[in-house]
Amino acid sequence: MSDTIEERACELAVYIIENGATVRAAAKHFGISKSTVHKDLQQRLPKCNASLYTQVRQVLDLNKQERHIRGGMATRQKYKGTI
Repeated sequence: MSDTIEERACELAVYIIENGATVRAAAKHFGISKSTVHKDLQQRLPKCNASLYTQVRQVLDLNKQERHIRGGMATRQKYKGTI
């Protein structure tokens, strides 16, 4: 993990872009809370790297559109007994 908050925000953004990861997955990978990831990406990243912010915003918007599908699949797996 990086030393400064701005570097951490950039690292989070790169991880999410490269892996298509969700906020929850990024938080787990870096060992920080989901609210910290949100704050870094929504408030700090646009100030330090606007181009990276637009890229990560596209991934986050896609994840938001797909979240109801992921929730349904998780529920299905839960009741099928595969989890």
